[in-house]
Amino acid sequence: MKRILILTVLILSLLSGMATSSEEGMYPISEIHKLNLKAKGLEIDPLDLFNPDGISLIDGICKVGGASGSFVSPDGLILTNHHVAYGGIRSASTPENDYLKEGFLARTRADEVEAKGYIVRITESYEDVSDEVLSAIEDDMDPVARSKAVEQRIKEIVARAEEKNPGMRAEVSEMFIGKTYVLFLYTYLRDIRLVYAPPRSIGNFGGEVDNWMWPRHTGDFSFLRAYVSPDGSPADYAPENVPYHPKNHLRVNPKGVDVEDFVFILGYPGRTYRHRTSHYVAYEEEVRMPFVADYYGWQIDVMEAMGEGDRAIALKLASRIKGLANTMKNYRGKLIGLKRLNLVEKKRAEEKKLQAFIEADPDRKATYGNLLDNIDAMYREIRNASETELVLSYLRRSSTLLGMAYTLYEASIERPKKDLDREYAYMDRNWERTKRYLLMSLDTYHEPADRKIFKHMLWTAASLGEDKQIPAVKKIIGSDDAEEAIDAFLDKAFSTTMLTDKAAVEEALGKKTRALMQMNDPFIQMAADLYPSYQELRETGRARSGELSRLYAHLVDVKMAWLAKDFVPDANGTLRLTFGHIRGYEPRDAVFYHPITTVDGVLQKTTGEPPFDTPKKLQDLIQKGDFGAFAHPDLGSVPTGILYNMDTTGGNSGSAVLNARGELVGVNFDRAYEATINDYAWNESYSRSIAVDIRYVLWVTEKFAGAGYLLEEMGVK
Repeated sequence: MKRILILTVLILSLLSGMATSSEEGMYPISEIHKLNLKAKGLEIDPLDLFNPDGISLIDGICKVGGASGSFVSPDGLILTNHHVAYGGIRSASTPENDYLKEGFLARTRADEVEAKGYIVRITESYEDVSDEVLSAIEDDMDPVARSKAVEQRIKEIVARAEEKNPGMRAEVSEMFIGKTYVLFLYTYLRDIRLVYAPPRSIGNFGGEVDNWMWPRHTGDFSFLRAYVSPDGSPADYAPENVPYHPKNHLRVNPKGVDVEDFVFILGYPGRTYRHRTSHYVAYEEEVRMPFVADYYGWQIDVMEAMGEGDRAIALKLASRIKGLANTMKNYRGKLIGLKRLNLVEKKRAEEKKLQAFIEADPDRKATYGNLLDNIDAMYREIRNASETELVLSYLRRSSTLLGMAYTLYEASIERPKKDLDREYAYMDRNWERTKRYLLMSLDTYHEPADRKIFKHMLWTAASLGEDKQIPAVKKIIGSDDAEEAIDAFLDKAFSTTMLTDKAAVEEALGKKTRALMQMNDPFIQMAADLYPSYQELRETGRARSGELSRLYAHLVDVKMAWLAKDFVPDANGTLRLTFGHIRGYEPRDAVFYHPITTVDGVLQKTTGEPPFDTPKKLQDLIQKGDFGAFAHPDLGSVPTGILYNMDTTGGNSGSAVLNARGELVGVNFDRAYEATINDYAWNESYSRSIAVDIRYVLWVTEKFAGAGYLLEEMGVK
C-alpha cells in the first residue's frame, strides 16, 4: 500500500467550488479530491486519478529529465516529446547514424540504445514537513542564518527519509515561499533507452518558426523505455537489465478528441510566479529577461553559423542551440505578453488596494504596514546589483571548460566537509550524478564555439564600470589593452588546458585543492580566482532569500485575509493536475483559431526546405489518403495538433493529455505564443496549450515508421 500522508498545513484548503468559471490552476495531488471534477466533466471516479491507498492514473505518470512523460505499456514504454528526448537522440547520433535528422527505430528491444544522462522519476509518496522545517528558524535570526537553517533542516529531513526508505530519493519542495514544505519520495530510474524518434522533419517540423505558435503541425513525440536490474531495482545502464514494470500504465484511445471535449493533464510543471509582487515582475520585464533573451539569441547565431556545412559540428551543438532557442523565444513571448497585459501596472493597482486594506485595521497595519515597501526595497537592491551579478552568473556558464573547472575547484573544497555541510551537488547522494554530467558536458564541447562565447562574456565583464568590476576578470586584463589581454589569456588557456581530456578530468575529480592547483591549468586558476566572487554572490542570494521568504509568507497571509479565499501554490516541479476543454481562441480582432489541425496543413506548409521539409513518404501517405483508422470522422484527415485552455507551463512538456475517461488522447508539448505569459498570469481568453494528437502519433508510428508492433504493445491493435 502506498504510504501517503494527507497534508494538513499545505495550501490550507481549496474550496470545492473554486475554478467553476475558469480552469486556472495547477493543483497539487493532495487537492484533487476537493475539486468536484465530476461536475466539470470527469466521467470516472476521482479516486481513479489519485488513490492514496491503491493504484491510480498517477502511477502511470513520470517525470523525464526536467519534463513529463507517461508509461503506455506494462513493459516500461514511455511516451513523451521529441524535444524532451532530443538530448538522448543527439548523444546517440553521429554523422554516419544521424538519428536527429533521419529518426531512430529499434526493431527489437536489443536494438534500443541508451539515452545518456536521462533519469525518469516516479512520485511514490508525500508528507507535509512544514512545521519541522520552520522550527529551525528562530525569531532573532538574520536572513543569511535563516536561509542556512532552512537548508540544513531540509538536508536532515532528506537524509533521514532516504535512510528509512533505501533505494528511493527524497526531496523537500517549498510550496508557498517561507510557509509550506512537502517531503516527496521518488523512485529514480537511471537506465533509459531510445525506442522510436521520428526524423527532425516530423518531430521538429516548423522548427523555431513554428515554436510557440498555432496552428501547429509538429509531430513532437518520441518513445523511450525504462529498464531496471534483473531483481527489479533501479540501476545504471547495463546490457543485462530488463524492462521496468510500472504499477500502472495509461490506456491509449486511438479515437482522440473533438471540440469542447473535457481533458486534463497530470504532469510536472516547472515554475510559475503568480504570487510574486509587481516589483518582481518589473525586474523580470525590464532587466533579467531582456538580458537573457539577447544573450541567448547571440549565442544561437554564433553556433548555427559554426554548424553550417559540417554536420558533425552541428550535432555537437544541436542540444545547446535547441535549449537556448526555446528559452529565448519563450522570454520574448513573455515580454510581449507582459507589455500587452500591462501586468506590472495591474499588480501595482492591486497592491494599492491591498495596502488600503492593511491600513484600515490597526492590528493589520502594525503587522503588515511596511510589508510591500520592504519587498520593494529588496527588488531595488537586486536591480541595483543586477549588471554585475547577471554577468557573473552567466560568465561561468559561457564556457564548458570554465564551468567544468569551477566544479572541480569547488568539489575540492566541498568534498572534505561533512556530508550535510556540503553544497547539494557535492553531497554523497548527488556526487555520482554530478561527476557523470560533468564528463558528459565534453560530448557537446566545441572549442571555436566555447572560445567565441567565452570571449564575448569576458569582454562584457571587462566593460563594466570601474566600481562593478569582477576581480578575476580585472586580474586577466591588468593594465593592458582589454581585448589584447583577453586574446592572450584565451590563447594560453585553450592551448594548455588538460580539461578536454576525460581521463584528466576524472583524475582531477579526486584531487584536493592544493593538488588541483598544481595542475597549473589556466581554467582551474581562473575558477579559483572567481571562487570568492561566487561565494559572495551565494551568500548575498541566501540573505535575500531569507528575507524574501519571511516577507512572502506574510504576503500570502494578508492576501488570503483580504480576498477571503485560499490560493493554489505556484508550480514548482512537483506533480500537478490541470483541466479544461478542447477549445480555440481569438488572438486578434476577427481572427479565430480552430483547435484541431490536420495533416492537410503539413502539406500546405511544406516547402521542401528546412524546417518545412516533410519526408516524401509522409507526403505520399497524406496525398493517397492512407489514414487507416486514424482519420477524424468529420475532418476526413488525420489530426496533428490539438489546442485546449488548460493551465500549463514549462515542465508540462511530454505530459499525457487525458480525456474524461482517463484515456490518453495527446501529448502536451507547447503553449500558444500569447500563453507564454502563463508563468505570471493566466486568462481563459488567451491561455492555450498545444499537444500532438494521439492519432498523429499512432499514424506516424504505424504507417510512416512501420512500427505497428509498438501499437500492439500499447494495446491499440
